[in-house]
Amino acid sequence: MPGPTFRWFALASFISMIVIVLSGAAVRLTSSGLGCPDWPTCFKGRITSPWGIHHVIEYGNRMVTLVLILVTVATFAAAFLREVRRRDLIILSGMLIGGVVADAILGAFVVYSKLNPWLVSMHMLLSLSMVVIAAVLYHRSKYVYGPGSRSDVRDRHFLVIARLLWIPFVVLLITGTMTTGSGPHAGASQGQLVARRLPFAFSSAAWVHSLAAVLFIGLITGLLFAIWTKDSPRALRLGVRRLVLISLVQAAIGVTQYLTHVPPLLVELHVLGAVSLTIGVTQFHLKQTAHDREPGTARAERRAEPVSAVQ
Repeated sequence: MPGPTFRWFALASFISMIVIVLSGAAVRLTSSGLGCPDWPTCFKGRITSPWGIHHVIEYGNRMVTLVLILVTVATFAAAFLREVRRRDLIILSGMLIGGVVADAILGAFVVYSKLNPWLVSMHMLLSLSMVVIAAVLYHRSKYVYGPGSRSDVRDRHFLVIARLLWIPFVVLLITGTMTTGSGPHAGASQGQLVARRLPFAFSSAAWVHSLAAVLFIGLITGLLFAIWTKDSPRALRLGVRRLVLISLVQAAIGVTQYLTHVPPLLVELHVLGAVSLTIGVTQFHLKQTAHDREPGTARAERRAEPVSAVQ
């Protein structure tokens, strides 16, 4: 299988991981989390869901998971059939399969625990982790990696910062899931009065999350000025600018949803923002090193970008 063909499989896996996060959030925000009280069947051994909006939404999310499993298995097989077999692509494709299976099993525990908020938070974090892996897989499918290939560090100082940036970002994600887990959208059609919530006030969790957001935005804003004033490579400048813009939009959505009593549509947009920010942090990290394009890509024949770092 040619390399350009495999990239389509990697892209399909990448998009699928994004879709499953958004569809999972839609299940919770439409109070459809217990629309199918059994797993993997929907209701009393029935494969298909009975008629009802909550049943259809929850079972539809499970069908998305099934499609996701098929896509990741196909990507794993495509990695083996690739003309130039690469160990990194095989490992990443295998990690996607393992992650999807683990996420599905965790989803079963979520259902049978009647939407335990701790498990729901873990479900969200695991799904975002799969987005990271899929983003890395798609990126690597476009570039040459391996022994003897070009791997030029664009700036060693910014490489260290990009690695450390994961710490405040993970804190931001965890506090975000804790805020959601203590908020009004429990995910069950019975409503918040009977569904379990995390044992702390929503306002307190939102305050902690906002502090984490301010810290993260401050860090990447400072990073933006440092990269642009140093006249760093274009890939770094574009990457950090994208991070700042996404973060500011995400912050605006977060403040608006809190002041408007957390309407479901804004929460879904906030989840989309979290996915976009996850991809942005991942891509910014990956762009710290310059690699040659895989043969067959539109930019494969372009002259390699000059590197500012001293090798």
